[in-house]
Amino acid sequence: MNKVLGIVCGLIVIGSTTVALTGCGNSTPASVPAAGGITPKQFANAVHAVMMADRTVYATHIVTRLKEQGSEVKPSEYWQDEEGTIPLPAQMFRMGSEIVDSNEEAGFTYALKSLWPLNPQNTPKSDQEIEGLKFVAENPGENFYGEEKLGDKTYFTAVYADKAVAKACWDCHNNHSDRGADYPEFKEGDVMGGVVVRIPLD
Repeated sequence: MNKVLGIVCGLIVIGSTTVALTGCGNSTPASVPAAGGITPKQFANAVHAVMMADRTVYATHIVTRLKEQGSEVKPSEYWQDEEGTIPLPAQMFRMGSEIVDSNEEAGFTYALKSLWPLNPQNTPKSDQEIEGLKFVAENPGENFYGEEKLGDKTYFTAVYADKAVAKACWDCHNNHSDRGADYPEFKEGDVMGGVVVRIPLD
């Protein structure tokens, strides 16, 4: 948790409008709040707020705006192979999560998952991820929090609803060639999946 709390110190500067945190440097290792410190739940809420702010800005003010203006630069799932294209919001989000995952000092991981994944990489991998995704889909406005054992480590796991926030998002999903016959028809505000934040407690 020392590394985690170190990251939070940075987040206070980046995301000061979303969560007020105190006690940077405290070393309480479990999900019990330290005196003047933060809990894993508070940390997860803080990093999630920053993630979603960045993703919403990218989806709304870059991807959707380019499309509405008829720009020659377009979002594309195949942006790495096509000229004049940029990554989709979900791809931008996943690239960020991969950078954090490769940073041993980060002290946490996050990923975008869905019960209706178009990309196999977004398929839930643990029972708790599935439980959390079902919970946020069935309980609008609520987050899922729990602890799970993976291998020999215990993790605090939080799942947040991933909603359709920009027209480019649900348009892409609703018209994707890989969607099956039973794939949902998404609209603004629908839960399309979830963001899983995982923090080691050991």
